[in-house]
Amino acid sequence: MIAVSPRVRRIVETALDCDDLSMSAAFYTTLLDTAPMVSGDHLVALDAGEGTVLLLFQRGLTSAPVQTPGGLVPPHDAGGPGHVAFAIHPDEVQAWEKRLADLGITVESRVRWERGGFSLYFRDPDNRLLELATPGIWPSY
Repeated sequence: MIAVSPRVRRIVETALDCDDLSMSAAFYTTLLDTAPMVSGDHLVALDAGEGTVLLLFQRGLTSAPVQTPGGLVPPHDAGGPGHVAFAIHPDEVQAWEKRLADLGITVESRVRWERGGFSLYFRDPDNRLLELATPGIWPSY
């Protein structure tokens, strides 16, 4: 009998450390056009679509464990700038370009990938590289 490895279905949460949580929360709340599911001094949780959650933490407040009624959340620190890609539908690229322009967000780069996907790149208030990506950038997406 051959053992079948369990497969991950998708990423559920992405956590970002922010220098100014309220500024970053305002940026992502506006960008994603969503209200926070949880909002506090150290954490803002946003619906990032299709069962995914974007967690924004105040930088420096995730280095200690947090006791919850259900158990202990170990410390985690995301460090400096990173990268997040959000999935978008191919038919919505122009609408997203207009939305970014309307929000005063500069598109840093546009890439057409060999598999047919397309990406728009821009920065958040913490200088993280954000991407809006259509299917066709990876074999799995």
